[in-house]
Amino acid sequence: MADCVTKVELSVSCSDLLDKDVGSKSDPLCVLLQKDRGGKWTELARTERLNNTSSPSFSQRLRLGYHFETVQHVKFGVYDIDNSTSDLADDDFLGGAELTLGQIVSSKTVSRPLQLKEGKPAGKGTITITAEEIKDNRAIVLEMEAKGLDKKDTFGKSDPFLEFFKQGGDGKWQLVYRTEVVKNTLNPCWKKFSVPLQTFCSSDLEKPLKVNCSDHDSDGSHDLIGSFTTKVSELQKAAHGSPVEFDCIHAEKQKKKKSYKNSGVVCVKSCKLVTQYTFLDYVMGGCQINFTVGIDFTGSNGDPRSPNSLHYMSQDGLNQYLSALWSVGQVIQDYDTSVQTQTLHPEPLTYTLNR
Repeated sequence: MADCVTKVELSVSCSDLLDKDVGSKSDPLCVLLQKDRGGKWTELARTERLNNTSSPSFSQRLRLGYHFETVQHVKFGVYDIDNSTSDLADDDFLGGAELTLGQIVSSKTVSRPLQLKEGKPAGKGTITITAEEIKDNRAIVLEMEAKGLDKKDTFGKSDPFLEFFKQGGDGKWQLVYRTEVVKNTLNPCWKKFSVPLQTFCSSDLEKPLKVNCSDHDSDGSHDLIGSFTTKVSELQKAAHGSPVEFDCIHAEKQKKKKSYKNSGVVCVKSCKLVTQYTFLDYVMGGCQINFTVGIDFTGSNGDPRSPNSLHYMSQDGLNQYLSALWSVGQVIQDYDTSVQTQTLHPEPLTYTLNR
């Protein structure tokens, strides 16, 4: 019988989010939670934060295990992030949606209205989730630059960034990656980046791709410089040391000007496919994990004769340090053929944990 457990990847976009910021739009982030058997919600993953937008399309995918035989309740929460802390308690809640993972994977794409609480809609806000099974452990590694881009800023040049889209089964373009913004230049060189091939092109080297080059504006109203279509098999031509160039075309400008050539050139400096090995690949390949322990016998822990001290030895001969070492060591020893643990001590000790 086939294994009923697999990994899925969820892409998230929203529209018509509530505006919680004064004088600008919200800075949304989406968090994914799953309900455990005890009914408690646990965070699994979250997207990146996008600035000043009420209709975000997140490039960070959310991954989780899909168990066919289990009803997996998941919840998506969208928040307006106005600080650098990871705690969402002090951020404005823009709405959420609760459903099962089975509903998502069986439909491939699901849209739901966002709710502030049950029975209370979050304005006209909606969330759209698309699911895709992860089957490929390869990744595409790209190095990109551009030359002679159009000037978009009044008192400067442009602040260009790239967005990569793949074509879905319904013909719509799905965002798969967004580069960083390079400030004030018409000849940007972006950092080398890697994207799972499953995410980038559904592992189909001939799948149509679209690349948008835009000028970043802090208010979220980014200006399109130009775009082009391609596929991974074309990008791979840069793997042989010869850069591949694409004309960056702005369709509206092309219609208006007969002499229009392009709005710059985007260049693929290098492209290669690599294997992304999992932790299990390393373990099964012979990787050994050594467990070395260092304990700080600081006086700030208090008198070891006091039950309040971390060094206190109970009547059964245990304390918090020993309990922690035992818990971790019992796991690690299975990945070390010596089955020994070393301690950092004036006179180093080596000992074996009993199974």
